[in-house]
Amino acid sequence: MDKLHFASNQRPTIGVELELGLVDAKSMALASSVDQLLAELDGSETEFKPELMQCCIEINTGICDTVGDVETDLTAKLKQVEKAADRIGLLLWWGATHPFSVWREQEITPNQRYYDLVNLLQEMARRLVTFGLHVHVGVDSGDKAVMICDRMMRHLPTLLAISTSSPFWEARTTGLHSHRSKIMEGLPTAGMPTLMRNWSEYVWLVNHMVDTGFINTVREIWWDIRPHHGFGTVEVRVCDMPGNLQDVLGITALIQCLIKALSDQIDEGTYQHDCHPMMARQNKWRACRFGGKAPLVDAYSHQVQSVPEIVDGLVNMLQETSVQLGCEPYLKYVREMANTPGWSDRQLEILNETNDRNEVVRQLCSQARITEPPHSTFE
Repeated sequence: MDKLHFASNQRPTIGVELELGLVDAKSMALASSVDQLLAELDGSETEFKPELMQCCIEINTGICDTVGDVETDLTAKLKQVEKAADRIGLLLWWGATHPFSVWREQEITPNQRYYDLVNLLQEMARRLVTFGLHVHVGVDSGDKAVMICDRMMRHLPTLLAISTSSPFWEARTTGLHSHRSKIMEGLPTAGMPTLMRNWSEYVWLVNHMVDTGFINTVREIWWDIRPHHGFGTVEVRVCDMPGNLQDVLGITALIQCLIKALSDQIDEGTYQHDCHPMMARQNKWRACRFGGKAPLVDAYSHQVQSVPEIVDGLVNMLQETSVQLGCEPYLKYVREMANTPGWSDRQLEILNETNDRNEVVRQLCSQARITEPPHSTFE
């Protein structure tokens, strides 16, 4: 069995990954054009990457100390990507599923790892035409990363609820606010993670799945939250892709503060209060179904609370932590996110007003832009 060495971080550094859809500026449909876009970009392979499907580009930050650093990093990269996309007739879609494009028409990125993945998972892999937000926060040991993953479970439904942006699938209104969540849960190693007690147990579990052929590599564990040994982080993967950079930054601040606060509690010594796995799964379903209007059950009181109530409590609890981390304005903004219609609501509202799924894409692509569009792009 192989050892997995956890690359320790002595401070809560941040790394953010954006998965953005590529759409044709005329048809508003998904476009398998990532190779053409990457050819237009001046950046490293770690900054701009293809994903499983050619209709997606992944934009990654460097290692950041603060949410302000994340904003500076992503703003510069998004400006570059938007201008490159404009030159070749593409737009960036900030949503977790596309309102009308069909997964069967999307092309797989030519890469042996992706071919192996599709061979293993078949249609479940081919259906992964979804776009998410992943946030890494540095921690100092593998054992702590596993403990934080367990303690973060009860917060994952809240993070999903404030980020939901996938009410559509193949030109259908699904009735869910996060259809992406259900697509991801079709994979054998996605969804809520299994309970793990320490780093050793996590390493054993990974090696067991590889050795028995259940997965090809550790990279095929897509839990909603997971330790990342190579980066020395806890990676939160539950979120849909929010509709703009401002919301990405708010969610990033909330995640960094939660992980820092939990890390401090572990260092100071704290009793592990169990959040029953069924309660976390029930809350995740409610977030998936109702988005920001989800009635979520509190893990301690067992009382139903609204998303704005839960977010308000978290922001109050984490206020001191946010000051320490220099992200107080970004964390406070999460209250505004929780008290206004989410991105799934806004997509549904545009469709209700226009009866035109193309218009949903056009309006939200326009609203998400960092740079001014070419004169004719949205006419």
